[in-house]
Amino acid sequence: MIRYTLVCEADHTFESWFPSSDSFDEQSARGLVTCPLCGSAKVGKGLMTPRIARTDRSLPDRAAPPAAEPVPTADAPVPMIAEPERKLRALLRAVREHVAQTAEHVGTRFPEEARKIHYGEVEERPIYGQATPDEARALIEEGIDVAPLPPMPEERN
Repeated sequence: MIRYTLVCEADHTFESWFPSSDSFDEQSARGLVTCPLCGSAKVGKGLMTPRIARTDRSLPDRAAPPAAEPVPTADAPVPMIAEPERKLRALLRAVREHVAQTAEHVGTRFPEEARKIHYGEVEERPIYGQATPDEARALIEEGIDVAPLPPMPEERN
């Protein structure tokens, strides 16, 4: 393989590899060698410095692997979660704890209890529980204020 430095008519310089010198000449004559910047097919060989291996120096032992650089050790553990996400999780946890401490958990009876409170059938009180998306949508359509309580990420793992 031969690497040529090539120059187009707009003086853009680029490199390309060819199987042989004849291959470059043939492809260039057919207009197959083009400048990647401007697309010009008028491309010629540029000034190149040949790469010749020196024989007056011994070659490095290719069988021996290079010495591995020491891996720096961390003085403190590296956090798996970035600071903004850690703050968001703390906020979510605080909201969930506040709801658990100040509201009654009614479980799957949430839609039924929310309706009773909304229509004045029972005393108004803060509640939380489970509702399917369809049940929540129906409550909202009836004008009953509901809001989802997002689960903590660790509850999903």
